[in-house]
Formats: sequence, structure tokens, C-alpha cells
Amino acid sequence: MAPVVSIIIPTFRRPERAVEAARSALAQVCETAFEVVLIDNDPAGSALEALRALGDARVVVVHEPRAGVANARNAGLRASRGDTIAFLDDDELAPPAWLAQLLRVQREKKADVVFGPVRTKLAATPRHHEEYFSAFFARDPGHAEGIINIFYGCGCSLIRRAALPSAEPFSMERNEIGGEDDLLFQTMQAAGASFAWAPNAFVWETPETSRVTLAYTLRRAFAYGQGPATKAWTGPKRDLSAIAFWMAVGAGQTVIYGATALGSFLARTDRRAFAYRRFVEGVGKVLWFPMIKPRFYGAAKLTKSERAAEAKAALAA
Repeated sequence: MAPVVSIIIPTFRRPERAVEAARSALAQVCETAFEVVLIDNDPAGSALEALRALGDARVVVVHEPRAGVANARNAGLRASRGDTIAFLDDDELAPPAWLAQLLRVQREKKADVVFGPVRTKLAATPRHHEEYFSAFFARDPGHAEGIINIFYGCGCSLIRRAALPSAEPFSMERNEIGGEDDLLFQTMQAAGASFAWAPNAFVWETPETSRVTLAYTLRRAFAYGQGPATKAWTGPKRDLSAIAFWMAVGAGQTVIYGATALGSFLARTDRRAFAYRRFVEGVGKVLWFPMIKPRFYGAAKLTKSERAAEAKAALAA
């Protein structure tokens, strides 16, 4: 039976996580035929053996050796057959009703894209800031079910293929810095695409222990803070007034939350990490410039020799 939905799961050097995410996808209780497309984005193909060992006819395994988050997502789209695309990150676990809930909301609201909540499931209890980490990795703005006028990240989403602007819609310029999904949804919104929220279509985010640290989350917070001005810069029409607005907002937040963060640090308050995040996001709004964006993906995660080999292969191709 031809799949109607393709669940795409990219992974980079996390084979165990990818297998767990794939098993949760395969366990969906849904009357609609679906496939699970797994993309190993490691040039060395470190997850291929584990992914192929799943041994399910609904599984498609793809090796995309060109490291980069946009490359991986585009490779998944190329290999998928469904008219509808669901995205699940390799550190997310989908409950059995996840896909059915996304499809129901899409059908009832006639939306081009449907987003669902993300709930945090920590592997271990951190020594400090447990509440902060649980909130940081989660996504639940509390929308009622229905049409919304904003968009979120690709993980835990459902997209009508016909609404995509091209066959490979994720920008390769975002391979290392991320935000390739924001740029896509920004383009779709400008073209008139409709977005919806499905509050019952949630997934569990299971961050690696190495990411459950202030250093990692504050680096991500800085990147999140850069987001609004970046959207104004890369949109269909560059909006300099919006950039100036967000830089002014960021300057105010830097001053106000900087004082709050310092006071929280000196007093060692239980919620000081929340103040740190607000301060860092404010700084990110001011220092949003492309050349200083943190790099979390793609070539930034390769060794020097791996980057050289990838560049050589690209030239040969």
C-alpha cells in the first residue's frame, strides 16, 4: 500500500537515539498508510547498520554524506513518497496517537502546516536548574486547537507537500547555523500558507545529558535571540525597520535582564538560570549579525580532516 504520509527523521552520529525515534514512529496507531524515512547525515554512515537492522518494510534508509541539517532534510524529502510530510527529530519520541492527531487537525482545519507541543523528558535529574532545563527543551505556547498566525520549528510538524515552495526547500545556507525550518515557514507564510496547532499531537524531547548544561542552553538562547532580526534580514523583502526595532528591544532587555541576572547570580536564587537566558537572548537580538551566529550542525561538527575530505568530494562531484 503506497504511503500517504512520510515521517522523516534525520540523524547525525546518534544511532541509538535515531532507532528509538524510528520505533516510536513505527508504533503509530493510524489508519493512514505511512512510511518512515531515516537519513544518516554522518559522512561515515555511522548509523546505517543500526537503522537498516530495524527490518520493517515501512522503513526507508538514506545516506546523505554531505553534512548539514538542510542537506539532511532535503535528502529525506527526495526519498519520501507521501503527499504529506511529518518531521520528527532524532531525540524526539512520538506517542502512538501523534500522527493521527496531526492528520485530524490538518484535515479539519485545512491547514498547510500543523505543529504540535514538545514535552521534555530528562534522562537524569540534573544537580541544579531542573525546572529551567525542562522548560528550555519544551515547546507548549498554550494555543487552542486551530489556525494560528505564527510558526515553530520543524520537529513535531506535518506539512502538505504541495504547499512546499520547491522540491528541496531547505536553504543550504543554514546547514551549520540551523533555522532552515524558520526560513522555509517564513517563505511559506509570505506566500499565503496556513498554519494550525494540534495540542494533543505532542512528542517527548529527550535531550542528551551533554546538552543539559547552562553552557549549551545559553549558547542556543543567544541564537534564539538572533532569530527575529535574522527573519527580517532574510525575508522575501529585507525589513531594516524591523531589524532596528528588534535591536532596540534587545538593548532594553540586555540592560534590564542583565541587572536581574546579576542579582539572581549574587543571591543564588533557584530561578537564576531563567534570568540568564533572558539576558543572553537580549544580547542575541543586538548582536544578530550572520558572521557571529553559533554553528551547531553540519561541517561545524566535523573534524578538520573530515571537512577537508568533504570539500574534496564536493569538488570531485
